[in-house]
Amino acid sequence: MQLGLFVVVVFLSSMDLTGSSKVVKGKRQRRISTELSQGCARGCDLCSEFNGCLRCSPKLFILLERNDIRQIGICLPSCPLGYFGLRNTDMNKCIKCKIENCESCFSRNFCTKCKEGLYLHKGRCYVTCPEGYSAANGTMECSSPAQCEMSEWGPWGPCSKKRKLCGFKKGNEDRTRRILQAPSGDVSLCPATTEVRRCTVQKNQCPEGKRKKKEEQGKQDNTNGNRNRKDTKDAKSGTKKRKSKQRGAAVPATSASPAQ
Repeated sequence: MQLGLFVVVVFLSSMDLTGSSKVVKGKRQRRISTELSQGCARGCDLCSEFNGCLRCSPKLFILLERNDIRQIGICLPSCPLGYFGLRNTDMNKCIKCKIENCESCFSRNFCTKCKEGLYLHKGRCYVTCPEGYSAANGTMECSSPAQCEMSEWGPWGPCSKKRKLCGFKKGNEDRTRRILQAPSGDVSLCPATTEVRRCTVQKNQCPEGKRKKKEEQGKQDNTNGNRNRKDTKDAKSGTKKRKSKQRGAAVPATSASPAQ
């Protein structure tokens, strides 16, 4: 009987302790919540004494600044130099630019403005513009050759080889264009004004080659004609000589008359 009463007393005591711990925990949570919500800066919806703002109003950006081993959150309408704003449904954040010597950036790895004295080129910062580029119109942005204003390409010229238009099968043809405007007036920064490509045509003989060939053929024909005429003349001359000899041999010798 005494043992049963002892068990009942212990059970009731444990229930008492559990209830009191819940009350203490609830009070502690309410105290922490009160600490988080009290004394927040303007635009901050949730803050703590140790880490500053933890959640900003929907239109503002939260920036985390390091203070020794702590990060202090502050709310801003726009991100400062060296940061870019990243909006999302949870919270808008200021993200630090990762480009060296960048003053403001479009994204983590693309700079839009370099620190004073440096040139901007394709989202990076340089002491001088890369080779083949120059500062455009007195700014600190490097201009590429593609920004030259060029005319349209002209038509392709005839296929030629060594300045000749005939007497070959494979040659080259070219076309040209003009520089209308160059960055800083330096035409050397602009792309090529002449373009060349290979071409193939049906081989045809040059007119002067035909003339020369006809002249050579004519000379050959004349030489052959003269040779033929000489051979004919010599043949005729030989025939006449043979006929003369034959006639001389055919005349009989005249005998002397007897003396009276």
